[in-house]
Amino acid sequence: MKKETKKSDANKNQQAKKLSPEGKTRKKGPLREIIETLVWSIVIALLIITFVIQSFYIPSSSMEPTLIPGERVLVAKFYYRFTDPQRGDIIVFRYPIDDRKNLIKRIIGLPGDRIKIENGMVTVNDNPLQGEKFGRTYYDMGFYGQGEHTVPDGSYFVLGDNSQNSDDSRFWGYVPRKNILGRAFVIYWPLPQISVIR
Repeated sequence: MKKETKKSDANKNQQAKKLSPEGKTRKKGPLREIIETLVWSIVIALLIITFVIQSFYIPSSSMEPTLIPGERVLVAKFYYRFTDPQRGDIIVFRYPIDDRKNLIKRIIGLPGDRIKIENGMVTVNDNPLQGEKFGRTYYDMGFYGQGEHTVPDGSYFVLGDNSQNSDDSRFWGYVPRKNILGRAFVIYWPLPQISVIR
């Protein structure tokens, strides 16, 4: 009888624990849920900025008329993981002279290309650049903007669309492939200017 009494007492204690507040699963408090949500949001945002897409502010007139000061563009940082940069692409890259600064320009010369700016035109491997992306006057300013120069392996020659007011490869040389952050593909601000970048 004593053994049965002890067993029944033990069963009652276990049931009491299950029913008691201590035995219940603790719910997360509202503050903890907010903190966890914020942490996960920051982690996801950092992953997107690092590997997928990033916003870039247009600070100067060097890419006019394609990009206007004050506009904001989206840059596909993953794009060149699957393909090589192409002539005519507008890219954001770390400035070779000061990698704390990011610049935005258009690719003109690919690795191995011979570039020459003369009479307002750019020639690549003795062929004048033609097409809507290059239909503008280019000025032969700077050391690399005079005479013919060959783009080194693994590097790119970039110019601003507003050649008269652009600090680009003519003055400081080439952009190493590793400095390229991504391809600008859409203007998203201001809203009336939303458009695909060409």
